[in-house]
Amino acid sequence: MTDNKQNPPFQVLIVGSGKLASELLENLKSHSISVVFPWAQRNLLHEGRKVVVHAGSGRELAGVISFCSQGNSILMELSTRGNLEVSKLSFPTILCPNINILMLKFMAMLESHGHQFQEYEKTILESHQATKTSKPGTAINIASSLGVKTEQIISVRDPKIQENELGIPSDFLSRHAYHKISIADANVSITLEAKVLGPAPYSSGLARIIEGISGRDLEPKVYEVLEFIHNGWV
Repeated sequence: MTDNKQNPPFQVLIVGSGKLASELLENLKSHSISVVFPWAQRNLLHEGRKVVVHAGSGRELAGVISFCSQGNSILMELSTRGNLEVSKLSFPTILCPNINILMLKFMAMLESHGHQFQEYEKTILESHQATKTSKPGTAINIASSLGVKTEQIISVRDPKIQENELGIPSDFLSRHAYHKISIADANVSITLEAKVLGPAPYSSGLARIIEGISGRDLEPKVYEVLEFIHNGWV
């Protein structure tokens, strides 16, 4: 991998039709990005470096993989549905369970130090809007760092519980992300809480990640986005 090169900006394709994809299409801007198009308009792109951001259900994934394979484009996988067979990929792929920089730094901290809490009792609770049916990638990553089984994650989708017990304001029940981590022994308990309400700065986070890889030639392999945090790239 070559660092700190003056490479031309990326052309970015956004795959998906949900709220996250729409937010990225409307707000993704950076000096490292020349254009941002939806997947359906990929024929408008010209020769040059490309990033394909997959934030969809997986219906277009086969076409995305073919596109990236032919042009050695970078794939950023934001979906957590588990449809991507990473062992068969021949181009740079970045797995992103989250793209909010503050959350990524928090997750990187847990990844580095989570093993120190093995002996303690731990619970992980996550809450998202009722329409979210995919696996909670951020919670799964946190659970892995703390040695908690995925099936032990508590998921809340009931708006009444979200509002009355978790303190999610009614205005944000349709768009929020909430994570609560509890670590305890017989005498002491520690609670860590992360709350994202409404339109989150995912676009700015993705822009920073793209800026972080802009001056580097990524190898044709799979990267975890937390590697970039640990490396100080973003």
